[in-house]
Amino acid sequence: MFGPDSGSASDPGLAGWLRLAAAPTFAVMALVTALSGDAGMICSAMPNTSPFSGMTLMYVLMSIFHGMPWLNLMARLRRSAARRV
Repeated sequence: MFGPDSGSASDPGLAGWLRLAAAPTFAVMALVTALSGDAGMICSAMPNTSPFSGMTLMYVLMSIFHGMPWLNLMARLRRSAARRV
């Protein structure tokens, strides 16, 4: 799941932890960008844009796209829990 430096599902290694950190980081960045009100100033030249356009939308999409390591981790943990029962 996480590459050559990985251990088990509960010990993913450094690269695995970086993959897991991406989705929540982008989600927080989307929230901060949307709440700050400066989303239009960062990427868009248009004033009075929606807070869900530009950078906020990009961060939400990146958070979704980087969610696969979380899904893989949950599936592995679920399979290992089912084996124990």
